Amino acid sequence: MIECIFTLDYEIYGNGTGDLKDLVFEPGERLRSIFHKWNARFVAFVEVAEFEKIEAWGTDPAIDLVRQQVRDYYGEGFEVALHLHPQWANAHHEQGRWQLDYGEYNLCTLPRPRIEQIVEQSLHYLRYLADDSGFTPLSFRAGNWLFQPTRDAADVLSEHGLRVDSSVFKGGLQHSNALDYRRSLKNGYYWPFAAEVNQPDAAGSWIEIPIYSQMVPIWKMRTAKRMQFRGGNLGMAGQSVSRKWTRARDFLRLLYPLKLDFCRMTLQELTAMMDAVVRADREDPSQYRPIVAIGHTKDLTDPETVDAFLAYLNSRKIPVGTLEAAYAKLSQTSGGIAPPSLVTENSSKPD
Repeated sequence: MIECIFTLDYEIYGNGTGDLKDLVFEPGERLRSIFHKWNARFVAFVEVAEFEKIEAWGTDPAIDLVRQQVRDYYGEGFEVALHLHPQWANAHHEQGRWQLDYGEYNLCTLPRPRIEQIVEQSLHYLRYLADDSGFTPLSFRAGNWLFQPTRDAADVLSEHGLRVDSSVFKGGLQHSNALDYRRSLKNGYYWPFAAEVNQPDAAGSWIEIPIYSQMVPIWKMRTAKRMQFRGGNLGMAGQSVSRKWTRARDFLRLLYPLKLDFCRMTLQELTAMMDAVVRADREDPSQYRPIVAIGHTKDLTDPETVDAFLAYLNSRKIPVGTLEAAYAKLSQTSGGIAPPSLVTENSSKPD
């Protein structure tokens, strides 16, 4: 069984530039309308640290629209989940620009007491956004997908009730941030984990449902649609020479992970990737295949493609769900979450 899970990183640009109305609220409304049309829901990964600072410093009046939109999502059955860029936790606004603390760029490398402080504050603000003091999100996505080293951050988040991560994209590699998800290529469509997000652990309290990706030749990453976005030139514009070289090293390999990105891919690319999953499902329909697609509010320039992709899924009777729903399915299976040996896949191979 295939289930497609749309996840939306709900945020402005990582350096603090951009207007909330243009980059968050308006694209969020367009997607909301499209998903209502298909009686479907997505997962809104709300980047709470930046919104809290924007509201505290009063830098963008559209924060009121964003706050109401999150409450509407929550009330209408969209999954509201935690997304966190910790460099915003110490941010301040000076001379019209945000000054971010890049020393706290990776939550996982911070001392445990600081992780606890940031997580607690973020959950407090997310409950405020949802207008529900008893709300605890189930799902988490790390800023810039950085969920390594995993142990301390996973323990703190788990203590606060989170159980599903969707930070991994198989084959991911960032030399500058010590991110290495290549080991996860041998894993299945999902796996339980504890101390290391790459490593399946049947006794772990977490489940990883990764962003779906396929390993492709690097030239397939440089499509016309993808290149129109900031960072389309391999994400190196405006960086130092050493930083560019470090980033370029990430691409010096035969195959690179192409994420199922519903904002940056064409309809043909999206359906071709899903067609490969459909073929695998026909060979073994007994296996559960949660396929996580990713998008960003700031990247939504072509909502028609999202609508057409939902039409494609509907025509093939592929349900659209949430991470909460996927977790419920997995938790209800005999013995809990299936061990990795039962959920293998071949998505690491190019189609």
